[in-house]
Amino acid sequence: MMRLPRFRYLGPRSLEEAAAALADLGPEGAPLAGGTDLLPNMKRRQQTPATVVGLRGVDSLRGRSGEPARGLTLGAMIRLAEIERDRALAAAWPALARAASLVATPPLRNMATLGGNLCLDTRCSYYDQNQEWREAIGFCMKRDGETCWVAPGSDRCWAVSSSDTAPVLCALGAEVDLVSRAGRRRIPVADLFADDGIRHLSLKQGEVLAAIHLPAPAPGTRTTYLKLRRRGSFDFPVLGVAAAVRLGASGSVEQARIFLGGVGSRPQEARAASDFLAGKRLGDEEVVREAARLCFQVAKPMQNTDFTLGWRKQVSREYAARALRELARS
Repeated sequence: MMRLPRFRYLGPRSLEEAAAALADLGPEGAPLAGGTDLLPNMKRRQQTPATVVGLRGVDSLRGRSGEPARGLTLGAMIRLAEIERDRALAAAWPALARAASLVATPPLRNMATLGGNLCLDTRCSYYDQNQEWREAIGFCMKRDGETCWVAPGSDRCWAVSSSDTAPVLCALGAEVDLVSRAGRRRIPVADLFADDGIRHLSLKQGEVLAAIHLPAPAPGTRTTYLKLRRRGSFDFPVLGVAAAVRLGASGSVEQARIFLGGVGSRPQEARAASDFLAGKRLGDEEVVREAARLCFQVAKPMQNTDFTLGWRKQVSREYAARALRELARS
């Protein structure tokens, strides 16, 4: 049985108190939301903070304001199960509701939070092992070592982004509030991520992800999310395709945003595919195939998760096409 290392626990009652504690603690502190990612990592000694700052006592992180038709603000501690069951939210942003429903299992979704899923640690088959296994092969650069075992000649970590909600919120054009001692700043969700398996978040020291802002869906907007995994009831995504399009009165695409998850250290934007779709009809199969080909070019998986990288790259084209066909029918 793997046990947690010893740590000190702080339970702040306000967002300001939590941000101040994390700023003072520096790299020796870690925020705890639902715990479905941090605690297993601590058991595997991937993360060993001396102090854990629990956020469950910060009521403002559980709030919500607005309404789907006009835009909605969700506290970062909103549970994924709440999003999964919210019919009004699902009607406005079906891709987000679906993504939330596909994370892990029902018991985990009852604990896991939206903010926690956005900040999910990157994953790798050489990294997500117990302490003894990693020590036996030689630690990797993500923790305790100097070599990336996925690409030994590389000077960076290639651990992969495995969040289901991240590519969806990027495609929706959502924004997040980040709170620290210096105040509050608001950035697009897409800017929250960096293309690095170790420093995969752009959070500054002491910043807390406080809220997620969902924009009001424009008329004619359609969204979807497709997830590939070996076990349909549990696994992290090997590939996620999030797509949002806005159709005009003529049925042609006025705007599109497509992001791929699970094929890089951050959600990958298929910008060329999105630009190509402008002015075209999703019902045209040739259009769908070309857009899917452009998504295929963006997918650059490494040999660091389930399935072979060649097949994972090939299937990105098929899943992108399936997503666009689904949007055409919806």
